[in-house]
This record gives sequence, structure tokens and C-alpha cells, in this order.
Amino acid sequence: MSIVLIVAEQQPDGALRKATLNALSAGKALAEKSGAELHVVVLAKDASAIANELKDHGVKAVHAGSAPHFEHYIAEAFAPAIAELAQNLHADFVGMASTSVGKDLMPRVAAKLKAAMASDVMKFEGSGTDITFTRPMWAGNVIAEVKLATPVKVFTVRTTEFPPAQKGGAPGEVKAFTPAAPGEVKTKFVDFKEVKSARPQLTEARVVVSGGRGTKGDFKEIEALADVLGAAVGASRAVVDAGWVPNDLQVGQTGKVVAPELYIAVGISGAIQHLAGMKGSKTIVAINKDPEAPIFQVADYGLVGDLFKVLPELRDAIKAAK
Repeated sequence: MSIVLIVAEQQPDGALRKATLNALSAGKALAEKSGAELHVVVLAKDASAIANELKDHGVKAVHAGSAPHFEHYIAEAFAPAIAELAQNLHADFVGMASTSVGKDLMPRVAAKLKAAMASDVMKFEGSGTDITFTRPMWAGNVIAEVKLATPVKVFTVRTTEFPPAQKGGAPGEVKAFTPAAPGEVKTKFVDFKEVKSARPQLTEARVVVSGGRGTKGDFKEIEALADVLGAAVGASRAVVDAGWVPNDLQVGQTGKVVAPELYIAVGISGAIQHLAGMKGSKTIVAINKDPEAPIFQVADYGLVGDLFKVLPELRDAIKAAK
């Protein structure tokens, strides 16, 4: 039987990264279309905890690879292990969430498997091994349908297009495996300096408030509104390039792709690059003093006005409603 192998990802603190559940949901959709079994691989210093967490999400098996050199993510160590397991299982599809780790790791896995790859996949069509991968191109202005002509097919999925997998069904089997030693790894983990915030993570928040060039570098009102709404703070590329906010807040084609229930774009014109990162949001609210700003074309609700006058009033109204 065909096998879809999904690569799980852990956070620096060892917890499961939520994007893995979105990737599992995509894996289920692919497995149903291809008539395949759904397997998951976890690599960690001790993979048992995450493996046991994932076994109840409708998977056939969870392959737990535990080793000291898997404590921290290093592509040179992870890629050979995943490729080895895929070959041993005769997996037809190998996929992962399109996170920063996924974008770094999966092309290396594809190279080792001599496999074609599709990135940022949004949908699967077809049946058996004849699967068409739907993915965005040119900042989302073109949606391509591609077929991979190699026996093994590697992919990353855009997590905003797939809901998180839920628990259910018979528990999958947890199988320990010991991959071959990676040999000389020329990359060494030195340190991880996490940017800590009391606000939700940008890619996982239900509400996001983003600021653009119209803020003129003053994000106090953006942050105040976000705090009232319990939201994450985002920014356009222009703001990041200007050095007004850290680059980990950037939403867009070269930043983070988000699809919250509510996205509030403040002082953002709506360039193609930014729209590619947020137009999948359930409800979009745009606030801009330029009535011709392109952002209004994709917004569900638009308000023309000076953000420095509008946001304090909006914040007061929200507090009063609460």
C-alpha cells in the first residue's frame, strides 16, 4: 500500500509545533485521494512524548527517532534520517508544514531521495499516485497545478489552507527507529535566543492587527488595539525594511503567511507582496486615509480615516462593548 509520510516539528522547548497538526490534516486529505496509509516521523532527543501525542490523530503509525543529535534542529542531521526512513517504508509522498524549518529541510530531503518537490501546496487533486498539487506562484497572483514525475514526491503545505487535525479513530502504532549516524555534520548548534512576547504567536493567533507605512514608525496605537483584542501584532515589509519593527513581525510573501479569523490592516496600502501573506484571513478590516488604497479591494470592511484618530476611538468602543 502507498504511504504518505508527514514530518513532525517540535518547538525549541520540545513541545509539538501546532503547524504539524495542519500538515497532518493535509496528509489525511492526500492519503484519502491516493488510497495510502498516513505515517508520521518524529525526530527528537527523546521522541516518545510527541509520538504518543500524535498517535491519536488518525495515523497508521508514528515513527519515533530518538538520538542526542536530534535535540536541536540541524538540517544536515535531520535530512538523512528522514530520507532513510522514507526509503525503508517505500513512501510515495513525504511532506511537512511550510514553516521556516520545513522550507529549509524538505528540499534537502528531496535531493537525497532524488525526488521532485512542490512547495506551499494548497490542495491535492487526482487519485492513486497521479496527484496534482495546487500551489501559488507570483505572490499568489497565479495558482499553478503541477504534477511531480518522480516515484517519490516531496512537498510542503501552506498551513492556513488546512484545519488542524483532530483526535479520533484507533490509536496509531508507535514504532521506534534508529537511523544511521549522520557522519560528519559541519553545522553546529550554538544557541537559540527566543523573542518572547505576552501576545499570541503571529501564525497561530485568532486575531492579528498589522501596521504599515502609515504608522510612520509609531506602533503604540497598533499595540494598544492588539492588547485590547488579545491579538498578535504584524507589519508590512516596508515597516520592517525601515527598521521600525523586528522582521519576525513581517506578514507577506517573504514574511509569514497568516489566516486568522480577523485581520485588521492599519495604514497598509495593500501591495501584492503583503496580500499574499494575509488574504486567506476569514474577515479583513482595512483602515487607511487613502480611499484608493488597494487593500480596500480585498477587505470585508473598510474605514477611510487617520489611524491616529480612528484607533483610539475604536479601542474605546471595544472596551465599552466588553
